[in-house]
Amino acid sequence: MSQLAGTQNVDKNIYKEDRGNNGVAGRAAKKRIKRRELKNIGNILLFTLPAMVPMVLFWIYPIINTGWLSFTDWDYMTPEYNLVGVENYQNIFTDSRFWEAMTHTILFAVGTVIPILMFGLILALLMRSKFRGSAVYKFLIFSPWITPTVAISIIWNWIFLPNGGLANQVLKLLNLPASQWTQSSDSALMSVIIVTVWKSIGYAMIFYITALEKIPQERLEAASLDGANKLQKFRYIIFPGISPTTFFLSVVTMVDSLKAYDQIQILTQGGPSGSTRTLTYLYYQLGFEEFNMGAASAVAIVLILITVTLSLIQFRVSKKWVNY
Repeated sequence: MSQLAGTQNVDKNIYKEDRGNNGVAGRAAKKRIKRRELKNIGNILLFTLPAMVPMVLFWIYPIINTGWLSFTDWDYMTPEYNLVGVENYQNIFTDSRFWEAMTHTILFAVGTVIPILMFGLILALLMRSKFRGSAVYKFLIFSPWITPTVAISIIWNWIFLPNGGLANQVLKLLNLPASQWTQSSDSALMSVIIVTVWKSIGYAMIFYITALEKIPQERLEAASLDGANKLQKFRYIIFPGISPTTFFLSVVTMVDSLKAYDQIQILTQGGPSGSTRTLTYLYYQLGFEEFNMGAASAVAIVLILITVTLSLIQFRVSKKWVNY
């Protein structure tokens, strides 16, 4: 690399010295510089092409195509369609279902992101010390994350049964009133949140355990010698040390919550009475139940814009509290 850089510098100096006189050496050096630049671009493309091809085919192109479909009245069944401009956006913004879905999406995101981070950190603090059977406990807590969401949702559907379900049996043992869980519009969204949080806290725990292990123990020991209590050590040493992990998990869990679909489909199908219909589920209903792919694509584009906006806000705000 150093020899290549030295050769390039020599050619550039020759070109600069000789270009005013239109000399042969200057032109030759210029050609060599261009060949090396093209070769470098070719090497970059060679290494990035395997990653760029699937990204373009399965991410960039579908987004562009979805944006195009949002300006049409395609019914998903026939090849013909008409351009309708911004009519789909006007329709969804005046549709009460859209704003209800927006509200449910925000509630679902807040109700999942905060508990996942909080309980994940608490479990990490408990599990970071090695004790007998700690590896087994870590595996059991993490295992829901690697289990398909559909399988987990089916099991929780049985747990949430109003009559004979495990959840109500536990409430009965505690002398608490039974709940309708997914069968009631008052508790359905909370039920889906419980399943989502239960599935994801193990994922957050693993990342937090790794982050906690990277905090220098000398700092904690020095803080103890200075008389700092546990709360002070957490506030001034532990939390700043795990702030990059917290930022990463907040972005990932936020994106996952905005695009959640499987657990909603299995547990509630967007009901009862639309109480668990999020923007992702509204997209599914408009596109694959009502065959209004134009309006569905408009909802998808709005959801993408919301996700990008919230991510940018998180990146901007993170500069004030994340310590790298």
